[in-house]
Amino acid sequence: MTQFFQFEADFVESLRCIPMQVRFKLDTCGIKLKLQHWHQFTTAQRQTLVDLPCERETEIFNYRSLLRTWVLEYSGTYPSELEIASNPDWLNATTIPESVHLKSLEVGHTIRLEQWLALSPLQRFALIKLSSSNHENSNFFPALEEFHLSQT
Repeated sequence: MTQFFQFEADFVESLRCIPMQVRFKLDTCGIKLKLQHWHQFTTAQRQTLVDLPCERETEIFNYRSLLRTWVLEYSGTYPSELEIASNPDWLNATTIPESVHLKSLEVGHTIRLEQWLALSPLQRFALIKLSSSNHENSNFFPALEEFHLSQT
C-alpha cells in the first residue's frame, strides 16, 4: 500500500526526493541510496520502488537485489550497505527514542508513550529520521501535526 505523508506533498508527485516509505524500505533491506542515485532512476523506476513490497524475507531480498542492480547500471558501483537493525526503534512501541523526545521538546511538545504506541511503524520511522542529527529537521513539526501529536 502506497502511503505518502502530507509533509512530503511538495515533492511526492514528481518523486524528486526519496519519500519516507522508500527510506523505510531502504533501512529494511540494508541499502544506503544516495539522492544522486535516486535522480538517475527513471520516473517509472522510482514509482516501482514506491510500489514494491519490502516486508517478507523474499520481498526484502528482491527489493535489495533490484536496487543494487539499478545503482550498478547507472553508477558502475554497488550502493553502500546499511546495517539492518534486529530490533529497530520504529518497531519498539514501548520506548520513545531520545532523538524524538529531545526534538519534540525543542519544538515545544511532549510525546506521551500512549501516543507513540498508537503510531504505525512507518510514522515512528518518519519521526526518528526527522529527528536525527544528520537530517534537516524542517518537517519534524509538520509531522507532529500530521500525526496529531502537536498538542501538549
